[in-house]
Formats: sequence, structure tokens, C-alpha cells
Amino acid sequence: MQNLTTARPSRIQSIDILRGAIMIIMALDHVRDFFHESAMTADPLNLSTTTPQLFITRWITHFCAPIFVFLSGVSAYISGMRKTKEELSVFLIKRGFWLIVVELVVISLAITFNPLYNVLIFQVIWAIGWSMVILGLLLRTSYTAILCVGVLLVAGHNLFDYFGGAGSSVAMRILFTSTGGFIPYAPDRGILVAYAILPWTGIMLLGYCFGVLFKPDTDIKYRSKKLLQWGLGVLALFVVLRLINHYGDPAPWSVQERPFYSLLSFVNVTKYPVSLQYTCLTVGTAILLLRALERSGTAISRFLMVYGKVPFFYYVLHFFLVHLLCVVFFFASGRTAAEIIDMNSPFLFRPVNFGFSLWVVYAVWIGVVLLLYFPCRWFGRIKQQRRDWWLSYL
Repeated sequence: MQNLTTARPSRIQSIDILRGAIMIIMALDHVRDFFHESAMTADPLNLSTTTPQLFITRWITHFCAPIFVFLSGVSAYISGMRKTKEELSVFLIKRGFWLIVVELVVISLAITFNPLYNVLIFQVIWAIGWSMVILGLLLRTSYTAILCVGVLLVAGHNLFDYFGGAGSSVAMRILFTSTGGFIPYAPDRGILVAYAILPWTGIMLLGYCFGVLFKPDTDIKYRSKKLLQWGLGVLALFVVLRLINHYGDPAPWSVQERPFYSLLSFVNVTKYPVSLQYTCLTVGTAILLLRALERSGTAISRFLMVYGKVPFFYYVLHFFLVHLLCVVFFFASGRTAAEIIDMNSPFLFRPVNFGFSLWVVYAVWIGVVLLLYFPCRWFGRIKQQRRDWWLSYL
């Protein structure tokens, strides 16, 4: 989720800025989950029931997770420039398992507020953790092998779209095909697998291979040229695949009665599990943004970097803050203790029939981001000034 080294003489500014931007946008979707009136009852991407405002509110956050994972791979490569392969391999494996534990113990608690852990939620930190473990193991091979495995996972996993039965087992759902379903393992207990592991691993592996463009001796003009070529090339691949409308996404687009809705259908690609077309759209955009942000020095850029330098710290805190605010709104809206638990919702203090209009969602989102600014700035300074080993895990 962040640069994996404990000491960097010079951070890559464009990476920190872009990462900060996606961390902020990501919080919008999580606030929507807890505060919007239809978040638990309707799909905001369903063109037959949604509104353009609600669709875009959900759709724009689609860029966060793949960019998040891709930049984690880039950061792993950058970190490896000051480590041996063996050192980087061991670190990634240890940090990967640490992230998995944090997802299960800390983040599941923050999302559900259920100390009994009736529901464990496997989300992006879970996927990043396992992807780091796999990358750490693959570092024992070669750059070419990592690249080939990354391409195979990203480009090939949509073959399961044509063999539905082959991906229906629990193991295959966790590894490849989960669409966000609930997997029970005991009475009143289960796992919500939002992120199938290996498609996301492919994105991290490609990010690692892409990190070669950020070597210190790389000419800036050369990098800028390559970023432009790769960004446009990947987006062009998205357009071609989408126009062919056959492979790379299980949800083909279609012409709608209203032209703008046809455009929404065209960009409405599948996140669960992350499809090839989804990856091309989001990662291609990320590559172009890395180029655009290469020399950015505006006040907005500096603001974004505060969050981008400490994304894991921000990520964990924001879930606790969002859910705590949900508790405040829960009681402020007249709800009682009898409504804390809703059997149709995995989140305490968040009944299915609870929520507010979209403008409230945006207001809470802005408040969450601003409230976390100073804690993030404080922790960023600590990471800059100190070299304690444990800081590399946060």
C-alpha cells in the first residue's frame, strides 16, 4: 500500500500524489456504504435504477483499488533497488502476512464493529497481502518470469467466464472468481470474499515490472515518453476489447435509450472479480496520471502527498472514523439500541433501511478527509524522521 522501504533519500513525487488522490476518492465509496440510503438495497451501477450522480459516485472509486495495488508493485521494485533480492523477498513475505492479519483482525473489526467477528471481510488489504507473499516467492525466479505470470493472470483469468462450473468451488472463488459473495464456515459465521486473490496479484506483478521505469538513472524524458506510450496503449486496448464486446469482461456493454447512459454502459466494467477490461481502463489511466504528475508542485499536490505518504495509516484510521460517525448519525436520527443489529446487514449500527441522501454522503466524506489530514501529516513526519524497523510495516 505504500513505499516498502524504511529509508528513502528521495521519494517519487508522482507516486505519492497519485496514491494520495486515490486514498481520498476511496473514502467516498466507504462513506457511501455506511451513509447512503440505498447502499444496502440497490446497485448504484444498475443503469435501470441508478441516477448519473449516483453512478459516477460509485464508478469513480473503481480506479482506487487497481491503482492502489499497481503502485504497491511499483513501490516494491523501488524498494528492491536498495536491497538484495533475498532481502526484498523476505520482507515482502513478512509484510504480506502482516497485512493479512491486519485485514482479518483490525479492518474487519473497523468495518463491522462486531467484537465477536461473526463476519470476516477479505478486501483489498487481504489481496495486497497475498500478492506480496506471491511476489516475494516469485522474486526467487526472474524479472521475465514475474512479467509472464502477471500478464497471464491479468489477461487470462476471464477465461473462467466461459466455464462457470470450473470456478464455483470455495478455493476457486477465493483465488479467482469471487464476485463478493458470502461463504459460511459455521452457524452464524462466514467470510465475505470481496477480492479474489490472483487477478489482483497479476496487477501487482505488472506494477513491479513497471517499476523499472523509475530507476534513479532513468532519463526523465525517456520515462515520460514511455509512460505516454504505455498509458495510451493500455487505454486503446480497453477500447478495442470493449468494442469487440466478447472477451475481457463478463458484462458486455449495450446501447441504451439515452446516449449518456450508453456511455455509462460502455465504461461500466466489472470489478468483482477484477476484469481485464477493468484493469486496462484503470491502470492505463494511472500510467497517464503518473506522467502528468511527474513535476507537479502545486498546493493541491502537496495536500495529496500528505495522504499518499502514509496510505496504510490513513486506510485503517478512516474505517474506524467512518463507522464511528455512522454510530453518531445512527443515534442522532432517532434509532435505538434495539436496532444496532440487523440480521440482513453485517455492520453493527448500520441497518439496511438506514441512510441519507447523496449530499450528506459528500459532506461526511469531506469531513472525514479533513479530520484525518493532521494525523496523517503527524505520522508522515514521524516516518520521515525515524528509522524504526516497525515503521516499514505501517
